[in-house]
Amino acid sequence: MTPKQELFAQAYLETSNASEAYKRAYNTQANANTVNRKASQLLKHPEVIKLLADLQAIHRQRHKLTIDDLLQELEQSRLLALENIQCSAAVTATMSKAKLLGLDKQIIEHKADSFVSVKVDFTDAELCAIIAATPH
Repeated sequence: MTPKQELFAQAYLETSNASEAYKRAYNTQANANTVNRKASQLLKHPEVIKLLADLQAIHRQRHKLTIDDLLQELEQSRLLALENIQCSAAVTATMSKAKLLGLDKQIIEHKADSFVSVKVDFTDAELCAIIAATPH
């Protein structure tokens, strides 16, 4: 692994943005398409993948954080937002939970010769209505 690949991994862990991490590590002013392409390639590099996993494990161990801890905090925030009639904050907490669990992706089901799209990108108003109708 090169020192720049290591810098990229560290910057990616810090920013969660591959393009920004690439710019920082390689100190480049290349056009956005080039930066995006090269950053994407680095995220697929086996040594970078391993280093990212190792660094994330170190951070989790250091902070003793689990997904369950984060989900619990988000649920507390969501309930508090609902009590205070702050729909946008409740929606944000709900969507953050969905993202942690990988449920924020649009699902396309293939049936026979057609596709059925399942909507998961609701507006704040739609999610507020769903949340309000859900028993707490």
